[in-house]
Amino acid sequence: MTGQERKERHERRERQERQERQEQPFAVDPWQIAEHGLDLTALARAESVFALSNGHIGLRANLDEGEPHGLPGTYLNGVFELRPLPYGEGGYGYPESSQSVINVTNGKIIRLLVDDEPFDLRYGELVSHRRWLDFREGLLRRSAEWTSPAGRTIKVDSTRLVSLTQRAVAAVEYTVEAVDGPVRIVLQSELVANEQLPGGPEGDPRAAAVLEAPLLAEANHASGTKAVLVHRTRYSGIRVAAGMDHVIEGPERLDTVAEAEADHCRISVTTVLNPGERLRLVKFMAYGWSATRSLPAVRDQVEAALTAARYTGWDGLVAEQTDFLKEFWDTSDVEIEGDVELQQAVRFAVFHVLQAGARSEERAIPAKGLTGPGYDGHSFWDTETFVLPVLTYCLPAAVNQALRWRHTTLPLARDRAVQLGLAGAVFPWRTIRGEECSGYWPAGTAAFHIGADIAAAAARYVRATGDAEFEREYGLELLVETARMWRSLGHHDAVGRFRVEGVTGPDEYSAVADNNVYTNLMAQTNLRAAAEAAARHPREAARLGVDTEETAAWRDAAAAMFIPYDENLGVHPQADGFTDHQVWDFENTPPENYPLLLHYPYFDLYRKQVVKQADLVLAMQVRGDAFTDEQKARNFAYYERLTVRDSSLSACTQAVIAAEVGQLDLAYDYTAEAALMDLHDLGGNTRDGLHMASLAGACIALVAGFGGLRDHGEVLWFRPRLPTGIMRLSFSLLVRGQLLGVRIDHDETTYTLRRGEVIHLRHDGETVQVKAGRPVSVPTTTPPAQERCSQPPGRAPARRQAQAGLTAGRITSGPDHLAAE
Repeated sequence: MTGQERKERHERRERQERQERQEQPFAVDPWQIAEHGLDLTALARAESVFALSNGHIGLRANLDEGEPHGLPGTYLNGVFELRPLPYGEGGYGYPESSQSVINVTNGKIIRLLVDDEPFDLRYGELVSHRRWLDFREGLLRRSAEWTSPAGRTIKVDSTRLVSLTQRAVAAVEYTVEAVDGPVRIVLQSELVANEQLPGGPEGDPRAAAVLEAPLLAEANHASGTKAVLVHRTRYSGIRVAAGMDHVIEGPERLDTVAEAEADHCRISVTTVLNPGERLRLVKFMAYGWSATRSLPAVRDQVEAALTAARYTGWDGLVAEQTDFLKEFWDTSDVEIEGDVELQQAVRFAVFHVLQAGARSEERAIPAKGLTGPGYDGHSFWDTETFVLPVLTYCLPAAVNQALRWRHTTLPLARDRAVQLGLAGAVFPWRTIRGEECSGYWPAGTAAFHIGADIAAAAARYVRATGDAEFEREYGLELLVETARMWRSLGHHDAVGRFRVEGVTGPDEYSAVADNNVYTNLMAQTNLRAAAEAAARHPREAARLGVDTEETAAWRDAAAAMFIPYDENLGVHPQADGFTDHQVWDFENTPPENYPLLLHYPYFDLYRKQVVKQADLVLAMQVRGDAFTDEQKARNFAYYERLTVRDSSLSACTQAVIAAEVGQLDLAYDYTAEAALMDLHDLGGNTRDGLHMASLAGACIALVAGFGGLRDHGEVLWFRPRLPTGIMRLSFSLLVRGQLLGVRIDHDETTYTLRRGEVIHLRHDGETVQVKAGRPVSVPTTTPPAQERCSQPPGRAPARRQAQAGLTAGRITSGPDHLAAE
């Protein structure tokens, strides 16, 4: 084949692949995500989608050779750098600095030279290229065939993992095979610190700050097949160590060279391959960090992890990964019949939520996990309200660790409360270490509901696990300090109502409002839970200074909590007076002006009826007991007309309540939007990392929406119903050491106790007892058909038409761009 013929074949293949990508960004498969071909314009998105993590280490899916790339990224949970927060006009209580996740030492790079020419996919002919991530393996696999500009053809296969069992370890197996003639091969396995990073979008508060060269070199060493780099951050004072070791197999003659300098270590391997011969390199990587331990201690920790990884070996690490995931999926799979694409999307979601929390171990779970630098790596209320509810019933140990991290930040939260003139603890709106990092107080400091969100997560964890030791040692103090904050933040008015004023609820387009319904209801729950926990643990409560007078004050405040209601409209205002505001001019808002926060001043948003994300609707999900069925239906219809979903946190909640009020097809549309947020890049910013809350929200939409799960009390409630596009939905929940299986068909729902002796639950309001070996089947109620609610012009969710097959779930209409949080 001539060079011209190769070029024409390559161009035909590129055109075909572009067409396929426009129709479907990733191949649809129920157990994996696969990419056929390589779209150089969408590298950053794919790097997020294929990212690997264990909650401690995060590796974006950059190509092994390092270039081309979209956004390089290697992250360690809790490693950040400080940066100043400049204010044109400062004010008391404003945070002075922010924290930004940094790209730490990159150990992914394995450069390949073929007869002195770099293996760079921008040059030569890429005959084939495929990447796939199987959720049962937890391995990112890659296969490529490439012809160099000089006409030499090679095959490259690589497999990458971040260990879910050995917290500090990642590894790569990289194999090169000669195809059409003898070829000289050089592999350069590297550790690189202070990589140059591309700049982010200007003026977008969701994007990350780019910190150039954040690491100061402290030590470097390379010998044989092993190398280690140690650095320290300039301002936050965090010491980071990265190491690599190798196993090399190939022809008898191999030359190996080790080199080290301040920001760079390299192990080079040289050989000649004849056609059919292969060079195999296994690269073990280890990472460690500390803000307190010495350089030798952190370095030795990394070297020990490398030794353990090498002892386990590549095959051992793969086997451990497979065994871990086999057990996880056996207890945590969400199965959908009738929509293969949604099945793929929800398993993708569950897998990434698992990766975000599996080994976080007293560290935060960031809004993007460890898949990208979006939001500067900060953790928000997203974690407690969306991610932890999912992990509570499939990986409760991760919830224990995440809440213990919140507990470690209590001293900082108490200091913040004192600064604000409040009692108890005020947790930050966004943070990495525990200090407030939001420089915009109406959306940050004023969003006090974060305290109740944390308290609710702690109470849910204890109910679901029965972990009394956690409640005594950690949960009680979280509940007490947040209850104290609410009691000091609110006040009883002249007629005895308890009011919480000047706060921001979940809807960030309505800031500094009085008596936000979500906030007041969550505060009420918080106050009651604190009083009940103190009664269960009187000795520990006394140690915290809690007495009967204080718990009585909490109960009084909870009983008198003011919940606004608009009698004229027959709906709950999102906050006091909200329904009196002017309605936003949706008709004259052009599609390109979404998200509104990037095109309109906040003062205009704040004084209009326009909702960024589910707020009052979220209140109906988390505190359904505070609303009648009729109120839920009216409220939902009212707020659908105002909600523009400029946040990825919204669709899942709207799905849950749409299902509850009987609008099952609308719930189906919202569920698909939440699940496909990143796979279809609906927000246009997947390049910065995955939306963990939306991924978790897809699971919530299915289990709490179509499964009807409510877990506000000691007994789980279910009210199942399915849309026409789903034939069957099955999931399992870990409850106090027992494993409950739920299978929902259109005609009946079956509850099976897969592990344990007996469990009591409620199905459509009726008590059901499920015993081991005795599944219980009860009718699935079909709600009466409801008129579909309307949304603001151009903001309706895409209509979903599911088919059982690989073409399932095509989106047929809807907005072509959703601004995701």
